[in-house]
Amino acid sequence: MATMRQTLDFLLHDWLQVHTLLQRPRFAEHSAGTFAQVLDACERIAREKFAPFNRLADTEEPRVVSGPDGERVILPRATHEAMAAYVDSGMLAAAQDFAIGGMQLPCVIEMAANAFFSKASVAMGGYAMLTSGNANLLMAHGSERQREVFAQAEFAGRWFGTMCLSEPQAGSSLSDVATRAVPDVTSAGEDFASDPLGPRYRLRGHKMWISAGEHELTENIVHLVLAKIPGPDGQPVPGTKGISLFIVPKWLVDEDGALTGERNDVALAGLNHKLGYRGTTNALLNFGEGRYPVRGGVGAIGYRVGAPGEGLRCMFHMMNEARIGVGLGAVMLGYAGYEASLDYARSRPQGRPMTAAGKDAAAPQVPIVRHADVKRMLLAQKAYCEGALALALYCARLVDELHTGDAAAAQEAGLLLEVLTPIAKSWPSEWCLEANSLAIQVLGGYGYTRDFPVEQHWRDQRLNMIHEGTHGIQALDLLGRKVVMNGGAGLQLLATRINATIERAGHVAALAAFANGLAAALQKLGAATRAAWATGDPEDALANATPYLQAFGHVVLAWLWLDVALACDDPGRRAALRYFHAYELPRIDAWLAVVSTREPVCRDMHDDWF
Repeated sequence: MATMRQTLDFLLHDWLQVHTLLQRPRFAEHSAGTFAQVLDACERIAREKFAPFNRLADTEEPRVVSGPDGERVILPRATHEAMAAYVDSGMLAAAQDFAIGGMQLPCVIEMAANAFFSKASVAMGGYAMLTSGNANLLMAHGSERQREVFAQAEFAGRWFGTMCLSEPQAGSSLSDVATRAVPDVTSAGEDFASDPLGPRYRLRGHKMWISAGEHELTENIVHLVLAKIPGPDGQPVPGTKGISLFIVPKWLVDEDGALTGERNDVALAGLNHKLGYRGTTNALLNFGEGRYPVRGGVGAIGYRVGAPGEGLRCMFHMMNEARIGVGLGAVMLGYAGYEASLDYARSRPQGRPMTAAGKDAAAPQVPIVRHADVKRMLLAQKAYCEGALALALYCARLVDELHTGDAAAAQEAGLLLEVLTPIAKSWPSEWCLEANSLAIQVLGGYGYTRDFPVEQHWRDQRLNMIHEGTHGIQALDLLGRKVVMNGGAGLQLLATRINATIERAGHVAALAAFANGLAAALQKLGAATRAAWATGDPEDALANATPYLQAFGHVVLAWLWLDVALACDDPGRRAALRYFHAYELPRIDAWLAVVSTREPVCRDMHDDWF
């Protein structure tokens, strides 16, 4: 078995040809050697500071204690040390300009390096993913001062960040958020519309499911909060058009970014106790409830990011980045389970080979990896996890094209990312969860105990189909928006890329049959897409959006495995390709059947029939 590092090196260098990025001005100071050094350092830190404490972060859940400054969240000392090591590595600013302390690394190298942390302890690494996404949003949509004060403090690791979207009554339905923000005005009528840190507001409301919402890992926490502001009539604008985005720091700062020592009115209302992913705190936060009265006014102080009413558009910058990050985390949880179950299968003797004369009870037992059904479960894990890793890195490579390619390449990369982001988030979340389930099965009863790590992998993994947009939300986004936007331009471009791989593989004797199978699958996907929208009624089309998402993802993975196989003749990867095309790709027929016929049973089901 190739190690994870060997797999990464193959995907980066042999398949994605990352050395071609060195010809671009932004990456000209790098080399294959500097890329390797980054991967080496991250692999070492993950091995020494994260992996040994993954179980500790799970068993010693975050807990709340009362103190003079209110409730405090206590985390294991190992979490503090792991995050300090991550900050010292410089990875929070890996893709940023040299001028602000960054490394100007390609996104694809940054993602490959972060894979080690996700595999070692995905929950402990969650603080970094959120902070990086928060700061990247501010770099894209914040003012110059907001970038200097908040984003740069996050890239330096002095402050960590969050995203505050959901509320107790509004999860995925963001148009129903009830948190309100009003311009901050003193009793004397002085307003703060021209505050150096941005137009200043007072926020009141409640946010729930806030990952990393409270901790003491850093001296401050930068919350990015969605809230509604008054319209021309003084009332909140209904729907998503009334939503704006605000920076709400836990501790207030002056215009130069120095802490003032004054606590903002952001109060911890409690922690959620989760099935898995326990190493990342998950909080309920109250904004402006008066627990920490601030500067003589009512409400938490927040600084608007971007224009009024543009909050959701700005927040999607972080959400889309987080969705790819969630996908990578799902991949690496699956990968960790695969490695653990493969090691176990190679060392666990049980059973004897079947011969023409039957089993010889006197013969020595063989490792269970020799049994065909165990090989099936291991092959499935390999196909899911290595294929999904290729998907995540391919999307990261598209990000590099989007930001550093020529105009035509950037436009194509943007279109492909629009279509592939729902897949990059959802497919690993579903199928690497299945990989983790199979890892438990390979270990049998031992896998169901806490003596082995595979049960924790499954528990940690189960969150990924829920957070950053549930599975159903990704399905609606894909079929309802992404494949029909711009007259289907993104889907057509993806089909062109897939057909190019089919054409190349068709000239390789060992791959021609797989090329033909993929061509047929692509044709079925296109026909189902047209049939879903044949009536023009969104309710008809979207009733079966999730089976469509599943089929679409399987076609994408079948394509990536074929494309990967063109870059090597490794027998293990060729076996995974064969497995995926023989066992997995045929599933799309059942999924696409209900899409094509616009099967109405789920839409028409009455609640009292249950």
